[in-house]
Amino acid sequence: MTQTYCYSHPRPAVTADVVLFRLTVEPVEPRVEVLLVRRGHPPFAGCWALPGGFVEPAESPAQAAQRELLEETGLALSDLTQVGTFGDPGRDPRGWVVSAAYAATVGPEMGPLQAGDDASDVSWWPIGALPQLAFDHASIVKQALRALGTTLAPIGEAASVESASSSPAPDRRKEKHSGSDGRVQ
Repeated sequence: MTQTYCYSHPRPAVTADVVLFRLTVEPVEPRVEVLLVRRGHPPFAGCWALPGGFVEPAESPAQAAQRELLEETGLALSDLTQVGTFGDPGRDPRGWVVSAAYAATVGPEMGPLQAGDDASDVSWWPIGALPQLAFDHASIVKQALRALGTTLAPIGEAASVESASSSPAPDRRKEKHSGSDGRVQ
């Protein structure tokens, strides 16, 4: 017989977020980029954010991170490193939400991106030109840089990124000669 326990204290929702760094080889020097998704639904609809979402009852936070990355970007990765846990009160307007954050670094050969699930767009952004990010994702990016011990970009370049308001951030991706839509490819 399975025993059920009931606790009187409140429980948070649990999410998993992914910080995916990409090192590109530019004509003069390497550049570090971060993969972001444009949120398709409230809160922060239209704002840029890290890929992520709620942990399902039958999965671990690490499994949720892999699933959300695949659903929202079309990329499948199994080698993610947990870089922190974020649970400050008010970090999510939907209520008490604690997020386990995971990170990885990939090379320029990553496959094509495909926005899906609740992401309306997905794109690589230069670490020094990130838009305002939803929730506390700017803090998560900074922590991921510290946790991975990367020397690919100074942490100070991401330090000016603040949490987004509920309005969409301006699109400040650097344009490549290969396209006029502003995507870094």
